Amino acid sequence: MDVAGPTGLRRLGERRLPMRYEFRITGRVSEPVSHAFPELREFPAARQTLFFGTVTDEAHLYGLLGRFRDLGLHVEEMRRLPD
Repeated sequence: MDVAGPTGLRRLGERRLPMRYEFRITGRVSEPVSHAFPELREFPAARQTLFFGTVTDEAHLYGLLGRFRDLGLHVEEMRRLPD
């Protein structure tokens, strides 16, 4: 049975399946700061920076959110992308 948890990460039995996510960050993120997220692709947008990438599990998701916070970045929106 394929079940999605509260973070949108799916599990098949006990195995977690990776999901693609988008993170919308307030303002422009400098190149050196964007290098703190090598697993994500970065795209500048009007008044925001978008990061896209695969999140392997809940620990990875919370690790990314912690890195954004630790670098003083404000996550305006986070959403799971369709498969």
